[in-house]
Amino acid sequence: MSTHSLHTPPDTDLGAPESTHGHGSRRAYRIGVALSILLTVVPFWLVMSKALPNPTVMAAIIFALALIQITVHVVSFLHLDTRSEGGWTLLAFLFTAVIVVLTIGGSVWVMYHLNANMMPMPDAAMVPMH
Repeated sequence: MSTHSLHTPPDTDLGAPESTHGHGSRRAYRIGVALSILLTVVPFWLVMSKALPNPTVMAAIIFALALIQITVHVVSFLHLDTRSEGGWTLLAFLFTAVIVVLTIGGSVWVMYHLNANMMPMPDAAMVPMH
């Protein structure tokens, strides 16, 4: 009788600390979870305690921590790196991220300029037509 379960392929070593199939170890998952929790709690604490009086600095710090958390999720849980599938999955992810950033950035830019150019003029600035 084999010690492997019916769902485990016979060539899989259950005792190996690192799997060779692109998945992380339990230690790597624990580190990813701990970092994710920390990167969620810190911005929450910053907002709730009003630790920084300048809202612009607070927003920049929260945005930076969000980018770091995205990176932690991509590396720790999605296992996107240059080794997986010859780097094509990472390249596809980066291409998607660029397209999303361009779409959102372009939309915000258009809305800002529409708002600035479509503002009603004050009464003093209106010139009577002759």
